[in-house]
Amino acid sequence: MGDLQIRNLSQSFLREDGSVLTVLDDLNFDVKDKEFVCILGSSGCGKTTLLRLIAGLDEAQSGEIILDGERIYGTNPKVGFVFQEYSLFPWRTVIDNIAFGLEMKGMKKEERYRIADHYLQMVNLSQFRNSYPSELSGGMRQRVAVTRALALDPVLLLMDEPFGALDAQTRNALQQELLQIWEKTRKTIVFITHSVDEAVFMADRIIVLTPRPGRICRIFPVDLPRPRDRTSVNFAQVRRDVLDQINRHCSIQ
Repeated sequence: MGDLQIRNLSQSFLREDGSVLTVLDDLNFDVKDKEFVCILGSSGCGKTTLLRLIAGLDEAQSGEIILDGERIYGTNPKVGFVFQEYSLFPWRTVIDNIAFGLEMKGMKKEERYRIADHYLQMVNLSQFRNSYPSELSGGMRQRVAVTRALALDPVLLLMDEPFGALDAQTRNALQQELLQIWEKTRKTIVFITHSVDEAVFMADRIIVLTPRPGRICRIFPVDLPRPRDRTSVNFAQVRRDVLDQINRHCSIQ
């Protein structure tokens, strides 16, 4: 299961001058098991902070984060994280990067390589299993990062603008690949983006945050069948509706 509940979540930081910076303010939302949810918002609205709290990398100042009925305290093996940067070990091959988390869990080499190879096949990178990150393109490195997170078999996968640094063509291709992986694995995914187009293309629902402090502004269901056609009239209409609501209600006043 991968049911996520966010209850009354707030987060502030103390500045050097003694003032308080509120980043997230009283967030409440649910993510259903196997759902693909995009969190959409402008830079600085607390999107990355939210993911770090869900992942247990930071401690919430107030509120609760509940996964499968259990409150999250610290890092959780049920939660996988894909960062915006590739975060691969340059001295390890592709297969060893993917198997790293399994190695840390004490799994034997033969078994962790079997699992890593399974996911490499899923993203069509088997021929690069013995390559090093420096020998791969940016898109390929990010596919390895996604595969490394999946190899740990999390029930919830958090993704922090994983395609933001890629060119448009590569980004579109990886969006399609990720959706194919999601349909095969049925992981619950929370995906951070600042792109309305990306959110409409990928998500079951879009949660829009206000500019800092981040609050829930709007939640949009995306009732478009998959695979989605970016050039279709229906896709363009949903994108316009989301943009219109953001400009009316969720932008900086």
